[in-house]
Amino acid sequence: MLQELSHMDRITQLQDEIQQLLTIMASTIVYLTSRANFVQLNGSEIPVTKQRNPEKYDEPEVFEANKKELVTDLMVKAKQVEYLIQSLPEPEPEEEQEKRLRALDEEMTLANQEYIQAVARSKDLHAQISSVLRLMLQETDSGLVTSTK
Repeated sequence: MLQELSHMDRITQLQDEIQQLLTIMASTIVYLTSRANFVQLNGSEIPVTKQRNPEKYDEPEVFEANKKELVTDLMVKAKQVEYLIQSLPEPEPEEEQEKRLRALDEEMTLANQEYIQAVARSKDLHAQISSVLRLMLQETDSGLVTSTK
């Protein structure tokens, strides 16, 4: 059971790391699309017809440095995700899963039978206590009636 919890902890950690990786990717795309200036790509075939305001884009040196930092962040997070994936246990064979699930089903059936027996016993005890209390109250009521006459 403790080992299963450890596996679940790793899966949860993996989910968190993937979420962080996706956040980094989204932030990278936002940065690259919002802080880049329009540049000519292949000579003069397609001219650049639009320019951004200088305060809305980074200088080429700053932009390149930030791109390298973003790539580094992505790579580090991707390596962490890869490490967590490699640390996950191998899936157990289907035969073992089937045996384990059958054993759990048998345990559940037995626990359910015990529960039904316990409920029946508690109903029986409740009925016994109720009848004893009714009998006691009747005796008390009949004793009061005779003493007041």
